[in-house]
Amino acid sequence: MIQRVAIIGAGVSGLTSIKCCLDEGLEPTCFEKSDDIGGLWRFTEIPEKGRTTVYRSVITNTSKEMTCFSDFPFPDDWPNYLHQSLLLRYLKEYAEHFHLLDYIQFKTTVCNIRKHPDFAATGQWIVYTETDGQQTSTIFDAVIVSSGRYTEINLPLDSFPGIENFRGHYLHSYKYRDQKGLEGKNILVVGAGNTGGDIASEVCRIAAKVFLSTRSGTWVLSRIADDGWPLDINFTTRSSSCIQGLLPGFIKARMLRKRFNQWFNHENYGLVPLPSSWPSLILNEELPSSILSGAIVVKANVKKFTETSIIFEDGTVEENIDVVIFSTGYKTTYPFLEESVQNICQSSISLYKSVFPPNLKKPTLAVIGNIGVTGSILPAAELQARWVTRVFNGSCKLPPMSKIMSEVEKRKKDLFKKGFPCEKDSAKISFVSYMDEIAACIGVKPNVPLLFLLDPKLALEVFFGPCTSYQYRLTGPGKWEKARSMILTQWGRVLKPLKTRVIVNTPKHSTAAFWITLLLPTFLGAALLIVKYSPPSWLPGIK
Repeated sequence: MIQRVAIIGAGVSGLTSIKCCLDEGLEPTCFEKSDDIGGLWRFTEIPEKGRTTVYRSVITNTSKEMTCFSDFPFPDDWPNYLHQSLLLRYLKEYAEHFHLLDYIQFKTTVCNIRKHPDFAATGQWIVYTETDGQQTSTIFDAVIVSSGRYTEINLPLDSFPGIENFRGHYLHSYKYRDQKGLEGKNILVVGAGNTGGDIASEVCRIAAKVFLSTRSGTWVLSRIADDGWPLDINFTTRSSSCIQGLLPGFIKARMLRKRFNQWFNHENYGLVPLPSSWPSLILNEELPSSILSGAIVVKANVKKFTETSIIFEDGTVEENIDVVIFSTGYKTTYPFLEESVQNICQSSISLYKSVFPPNLKKPTLAVIGNIGVTGSILPAAELQARWVTRVFNGSCKLPPMSKIMSEVEKRKKDLFKKGFPCEKDSAKISFVSYMDEIAACIGVKPNVPLLFLLDPKLALEVFFGPCTSYQYRLTGPGKWEKARSMILTQWGRVLKPLKTRVIVNTPKHSTAAFWITLLLPTFLGAALLIVKYSPPSWLPGIK
């Protein structure tokens, strides 16, 4: 019987894994190589070797109601999008509230994890650690790897001929902290992901000129949606997920393209993604205006470096470049795992439901947080941990290995058909779909039709409103008595930090009316597109 669980890393995924172990009667021991919790969200002035952290100005891309753990909401008066310091404060309050710090061994590096000689019978693992130069080995009944996706920088210098001759300064974005020292410089940012867009938008305020090089383009959205609501509050819903699931792929692509271009025409700004590439999407309010004002110039992919200039693939050249910031992402690596599972665990698409290695006879190793979803990683990691710990204590059962392997292969094939760049393992999957998939394994997925019969007011919020993590505390294991009230009052918590100037006689937000108004044009547009491109045979006058 599983009792002792080793947890690697005390970041977002590690903290919620500790809590879920305690909830399910397990004995967790978390190993954290630094001296504090927070992982990626613990900002440091000086980069630490082997640990990635946010830069000074980072704010979240998901709003607080969509980001919080399911039974620990953010304070009402906190802003909707959070500065990195506030998110770290939230994680510390979470750890203190649930007494998680008692189970963490700080300044302890996990060196090696190997199957116990009796693994086939016991499923146990031997975890080798080092603290203050002293090495220790401990036997655990199960292991949770929760050290995150951003474990090793990706800096493919071989892809940039001539970089060795470049006289300027270059660095990976993980070393970037703020604009200090970049005043008056000519700067090239390579990579137009969220980090690249943020850095370019920030340094252009003090630099002489900023160039943003993108290989395949990206869609740029604002965190602010219609009527000023947070973007994810409006669009991460069950209703929109259902609609997208019913639409043919080419119609959905047309609708998304039109939606993405509502703010500005990406082709005019040189940002439109290449048709052959897996679509990229970033959130940035400043980037379009910086391009419009000339503070940022969008460039093609880098072809070659010279001593002082950059040659791009479209033949253009930019002279006198002082600094190059490579925002080329990260690789997921778990060097401490034994070879039989290391490569599989590093790729989320090779894991059963992005959590369990499919090739183990005993399901006693799990990976938490190594997944990209179209939403916050906090509630996704929490739901994964709730499932994993119930598998560990025997409350939930996994299918036979043959069925697990078959499902993993099917998922890979489906992604390949959609053009998924498997070598990157970076595509985002639907937040609502994935959360419901894991919730169904635990028995906490909301039964929406039944809710409409028993509690119509709640059902409207669950189906048409934002898919907040509270929905997975309404029923089943881990049910939280406050979940219903948290869902019914979530719009008020969105408005609370905005209502700093009292205005009388303001209209109240109605969820049902809001979503009917928002979705009716979508339904009508989808119907017209279906009629246009796939007309039914009974429709008169159309051949």
